[in-house]
Amino acid sequence: MSDFNIHYVSRLARIDLTAEEEQRLGHQLTAILGYVAQLKEVNVEGIEPTAHAFPLENVMRPDVPAEPLPHEEALRNAPAQSGGLFVVPKIVE
Repeated sequence: MSDFNIHYVSRLARIDLTAEEEQRLGHQLTAILGYVAQLKEVNVEGIEPTAHAFPLENVMRPDVPAEPLPHEEALRNAPAQSGGLFVVPKIVE
C-alpha cells in the first residue's frame, strides 16, 4: 500500500528529509497504513463505541458554595509571596 507521496507528506509536516529518511519513513508509513486497512476490515457491527475500556465515574464531591479560605491561610504554604500575592517564576518563550 503506497498510495501516498512521501514528499507531499514531508512538505505538509514542514520537515526536510534526507533520501535515507524518506525511504525509511516511507516503509514505516506504508506499514502503518496497511495496519489501518486491516482494522477497517474488522466487523464492528453491533458494538457500542467507547471512549474508554472501563466505565469511568466522576469521583469529585458536589460543587457546593462555601466560605473561601482566609487570605492568610491561602498564602500560608506559598514558597514566595509579595504584597499579599503568590510570586511565581517569570516564563518567557
